[in-house]
Amino acid sequence: MKTTIRRKHSRIASVAVLSFALVLVAVPAVRAQSMEAAPACKRLSADLKAKAQGMFEKLHPYDGCDETFAKCLARKSPHPVVVRLAADVCRKVKAGKSKAEIERALTRRARSALPMGKPATFALDEAMAAGPADAPITVVVYACARCPFCKVFVPAFYREVTDGALAGKVRLYFRPFPLKDHAGAMEGGLAMLSAARHGAFWKYLTKVYENYDTFCPKLLPDWAAAVGIDRAAFEQTYSDPTTRKLLVASKQEGLRNKVAATPTVFVNGRKYVYELNTDAVVDVVLEMLERGAK
Repeated sequence: MKTTIRRKHSRIASVAVLSFALVLVAVPAVRAQSMEAAPACKRLSADLKAKAQGMFEKLHPYDGCDETFAKCLARKSPHPVVVRLAADVCRKVKAGKSKAEIERALTRRARSALPMGKPATFALDEAMAAGPADAPITVVVYACARCPFCKVFVPAFYREVTDGALAGKVRLYFRPFPLKDHAGAMEGGLAMLSAARHGAFWKYLTKVYENYDTFCPKLLPDWAAAVGIDRAAFEQTYSDPTTRKLLVASKQEGLRNKVAATPTVFVNGRKYVYELNTDAVVDVVLEMLERGAK
C-alpha cells in the first residue's frame, strides 16, 4: 500500500513539474507573438521590447478585443485594430512615454476614432474638396493661410488623400479659418476662396503655402496667374463682397464647431483630438476603415 501511494505521489510530482515547464515555455512564446504581431514593435531594442511587453500585459485596447494587449495579440488572428493600436503603443514606448501617458493618449485616440457624441455640421464647398465623393471617410480641416503648422500639415495630408495611403478612401474638405492674430490671414483666406471660384483651389493653396515666408497681399494676384487663373477675374472675385461673406461664414461655422486653433480636423463629423501630425491622422483614419466606419 505504501509503495502504491509513493508511486502516485511521484506521478503527481512529475505532472506538476511538466505543467510548470510548459508554462515557462508558453509565456515567452506569448511574449514573442505579441512583438511579432505589430511590425513597429519588432524594430525596438531588446530593452524597449521588454518595456512594451510590460505595457501590453497591463493595458487594454479600446476596440477589437476585451482583454489585455498581450492576450489579444496572442490570438491566432489578432484584430487589425488591436495590431494597429499595439504599434502605436510601441512608437510611444520608443519615444520614452510612461504608462500613464500612453493610457491618456489611447483615450484621446478613442475619442477621435470612435463614433462618440453628436457629429458637427458643415456647409461644405465642393470647389475646395479632394478625393472621391463616395469615399467612406470624410475629413474636414479648418486652416489659416498664415498658420505655420497648416503650411506643413494641409499639403502633406492632401498628398496622402490624392496619391498616398488614403487615396480613394477619403473625401477631404478645406474650410478657411483666418486667425486674427496672424497678419495677412484675412487676405489669404479671401484669395483661397477666389481661387476656388476659378477651379484652381488646391494648386493655389499649395502655391500660397510654398511661399509662406515671402507672403505679401500684393503678390496674391501674381500667384493666381502662376497657377493659371486669369488675373483680372481673380482680382474681381477677391474684391467681391460675396467672397468676404463666405469667409466670415466659414469662420463663424468653425467657432460654432468649437474651433479655437488651426489646423483643426474633423473625421466623419467628430473632432480629432489625438496627435496632430500627418502620420497620426492617417493612422487613425486607416483604423476607422479597418473597423468599417461609416
